[in-house]
Amino acid sequence: MTACIPPRLSRTDRTSRTSGASRVQRPHSPPGDRLPRFTGRFPIAGSDLSASIAVFLIALPLSLGIALATGAPLQAGLVAAAVGGIVAGRLGGSPLQVSGPAAGLTVVTAELIQRFGWRTTCAITVLAGLGQLGLATLRVARSALAVSPAIVHGMLAGIGTTIALAQLHVVLGGTPQSSAVANVRGLPAQLSEPHLAALSVSALTIAVLLMWPRIPGRTGRIVRKVPAALAAVAAATLLAAVAGMKVPRVDLPSWSSHALPGLPEGPVLGIAAGVLTITLVTSVQSLLSAVAVDKLVAARKEPKVHVPRSNLDRELAGQGAANIVSGALGGLPVAGVAVRSVANVSSGAVSRHSTMLHGLWVVLAALLLVPVLDLIPLPALAALVMVVGIQMVSITHIRSVTRHREAVVYAVTVTGVVLIGILEGVALGIAMATGLAMHRLAKTRITVEKREDAEHITVRGQLTFLAVPRLSRALHQVPQGAYAVVELDGSFMDHAAYETLQDWQLSHMARGGQVEITGRSGVRTTELGPSGHTCCRPWTPWRNHHCGEHPVAEPTCGTGRQLADGLSSFQRNTAPLVRHELARLAREGQNPSQLFLTCADSRLVTSMITASGPGDLFTVRNVGNLVPLPGEESGDDSVAAAIEYAVDVLQVQSITVCGHSGCGAMHALLHSGPGGGAHTPLQRWLRHGQSSLERMKSKQRAWARISGRLPTDAVEQLSLTNVVQQLENLRGHPSVARRLADGTLKLQGMYFHVGEAQAYLLTGSDGVDEVFDRVTPTSREGAPA
Repeated sequence: MTACIPPRLSRTDRTSRTSGASRVQRPHSPPGDRLPRFTGRFPIAGSDLSASIAVFLIALPLSLGIALATGAPLQAGLVAAAVGGIVAGRLGGSPLQVSGPAAGLTVVTAELIQRFGWRTTCAITVLAGLGQLGLATLRVARSALAVSPAIVHGMLAGIGTTIALAQLHVVLGGTPQSSAVANVRGLPAQLSEPHLAALSVSALTIAVLLMWPRIPGRTGRIVRKVPAALAAVAAATLLAAVAGMKVPRVDLPSWSSHALPGLPEGPVLGIAAGVLTITLVTSVQSLLSAVAVDKLVAARKEPKVHVPRSNLDRELAGQGAANIVSGALGGLPVAGVAVRSVANVSSGAVSRHSTMLHGLWVVLAALLLVPVLDLIPLPALAALVMVVGIQMVSITHIRSVTRHREAVVYAVTVTGVVLIGILEGVALGIAMATGLAMHRLAKTRITVEKREDAEHITVRGQLTFLAVPRLSRALHQVPQGAYAVVELDGSFMDHAAYETLQDWQLSHMARGGQVEITGRSGVRTTELGPSGHTCCRPWTPWRNHHCGEHPVAEPTCGTGRQLADGLSSFQRNTAPLVRHELARLAREGQNPSQLFLTCADSRLVTSMITASGPGDLFTVRNVGNLVPLPGEESGDDSVAAAIEYAVDVLQVQSITVCGHSGCGAMHALLHSGPGGGAHTPLQRWLRHGQSSLERMKSKQRAWARISGRLPTDAVEQLSLTNVVQQLENLRGHPSVARRLADGTLKLQGMYFHVGEAQAYLLTGSDGVDEVFDRVTPTSREGAPA
């Protein structure tokens, strides 16, 4: 087998090729997205470097504080921060999420350390990481988001409350107890004998934390470049050093004596519960944090760099790998942390390099800054963690769950976490949420009352088999032969309730009664009369009704009857909803925003296509959506008069010419004779479309394209070309030309494909490039033609 070896280049060739390459823009790298980069084998954006430093300055004191709060060796917090940054940052699926020791894990980790010891807790962390890898393999990350937000927020609030109660003892110069209840009971004694030095350091820390973001003016903008957590701990350290206060300080032992994990020792069920708890809390917190980071990145205006959305299964795997490494190295459990992630995004990070660099800075600090770290007072770290715990009880979350009527779920979860434990509290929250959902599903209010000449049965809530007895009693209160209106105000009806309602409806109508079933707004959902009718009522296609499915038969209702029924339906269902708006328009007069000129085809419903209402559009319809040039109307000035009235009197802001697929006028124009004989009114009118036909046949003009493709046939091509030509004809009208010159009028071209129910807007019409682009659900405004 011979390999293809490229020929050796001369020095001149290599030089010219290198210089040429430097001038060629790399694909997939838009000019606006380019950032200053370091050169080297691993290029790193400058914004990633600055963001990593900002995150490091926040992570360093928090990692030490969380380790202190759990009772773990202080190095364990630094190990977890470094591993979370490097391992989870490299392997995770959320590029800008920052992982490390989390306050949400403080309570459960402290309990594990107290019960099993530090070495076994490290082993439990490794097993939890393996569990996360298993969950990621099963691709269940999205399922974790199905947990009610009230339960998640309640769990975090309960953890925050427990943290705050425990660290309050350290802030006062004491020692925290083993549970939240014990901490509350011991608080009066602790308050009666506070340690003034510890209290002074803690008070300064809390004051700086709270006031730092609120410093006004230019000074505030400058000092806020330093994170509040770092500033608070630095101020407390300086106070303790200058005043010579006797307070306990950080004492980092030699790394050579750092404790590593051992084989798990203790009851199997207790260790399994610990593994399950660590897995649950770290996974849910990390996934929710990743989703929040995606929202922050999407809302960020600068820098304008595309950051991929989080891959939640990969993120779960990355968190699992980080917990395995952290536990194996004697570190705390690792999870995605919202505070550090927000700082990372706000600082302008654009890739996972910022997260990994922050982990590297933690490693360097742990190796080189030990003398500096040993100066930090422990009460300052306790105050920092206490404030973080208090902030976990979010007022915004409480308002949100209250607004969604889930405050009881939140309260039960918080109470369970504080009094019993995390797993037990979450289980209670899930049970309460399930019970509340069942209660709402079963709670149905049914009332019967007589209004005017009709019996009204109102159903509030979900209609299930549990409500069938009450529904049946209410329906049978309706007198025989009466006109009944059933109003359903709910989003669900099961089979038993449906059959009950349907059987009563058929029985009542068979005895001469009439039944109308509506929603809360009064919109009819069921037609009167038997379902086997063969005459389609107006608008039935928009209620999943297909006329073609009915057997072909002679209609039983004539045109007059159909019109009368439609008018009756309008007066009953629609008129009450629009009467106020129409009365306002009658008083103030019409003030439409645009003139809409389209074909007379019955399949084009302008209000439906444009989602417009009374007073929005000044509509002109004719065969073929034609705009005769001035002087060519041949005695019919209706179109020119409408244009003049709309532009000069109504002062519309835009004019839209709308063509459509399958246009009969364009078909007739294509198949007209060579001379274009005009013996009938239709033929004489279609002469105004000859310019469109000539434009299409011209070899000097490119064919119009529709969303990047050529038209499917000649009729579609002529329909598209006709829109462009009629826009040119519009410019020939003096009133239009005058407003265009003033810049106060915009012309738009539009094409509606009837079979696809798809609108297209003309985005280019310069005689060379005529393109109709698809309108998507997120489109905002079409470009002027």
